[in-house]
Amino acid sequence: MTSGTQTTGTGRTRAIDELASLLRPIGRFAATRSAEIVAGIAVFATVLGLLALAGAAVDDRAISANPGYAEAEVLEGSTFARTVVRFTVASGEIVVPEYGVFYPSGLQVGGSVAVEYDLADPELVRVAGSSAFTESLPLLLALVAIWAVLGPPALWLRRRRSRATAGPAPAA
Repeated sequence: MTSGTQTTGTGRTRAIDELASLLRPIGRFAATRSAEIVAGIAVFATVLGLLALAGAAVDDRAISANPGYAEAEVLEGSTFARTVVRFTVASGEIVVPEYGVFYPSGLQVGGSVAVEYDLADPELVRVAGSSAFTESLPLLLALVAIWAVLGPPALWLRRRRSRATAGPAPAA
């Protein structure tokens, strides 16, 4: 019984040692490339933000190419990410878009709002008069904030690494 316990303890120690030996190179890589990792996170967030803006512009183009207009009711179930609306299209069909309305700033549940939608695809709906570019200020501010927060540490880490690899200055 005692030898079984020792084997289990030794097995655990061996497993921990093996895990540590697997993770050590990752830790070294992260330590030597920390500036690039931080800058990469900022670049990744920027690319995602620009892709979101491009996607919204494509949806806006589809709506503008074949527009329909309606008065929509703001429904319960709205969240920060989407505002659920219900409206009637020209054919008389009632539509509740799965992803909600685009650019829903300031809408109240039970309220009414004018919307524009794509006649070919009523699921694409936005608040009338809004567009990806007129409503992109919060996204752009978020991107500026990301760079303001992550840019200085990335530069600091890069300078620190440069000084560390340069070594001490030779005595004159």
